[in-house]
Amino acid sequence: MENARFIALTIDIVGKLLIAFTALRVHHRVLNAHTIDRKVFASMKREQLLGVVGMILIILAYFMEVLLVT
Repeated sequence: MENARFIALTIDIVGKLLIAFTALRVHHRVLNAHTIDRKVFASMKREQLLGVVGMILIILAYFMEVLLVT
């Protein structure tokens, strides 16, 4: 039970870090490029996928926590 809780918390923090990383990378890229060209747009699409993966991990961790408590 304690291992499962550790795994859920780890998944949660990885999801949150992925979302934070994605937001920081997009802002950094736009700030440095000063324009949104095809290369920046493609990079933003990849980073958007990372953000979605992060959200899925947070939701997965939430359900793991709920199942552990009940």
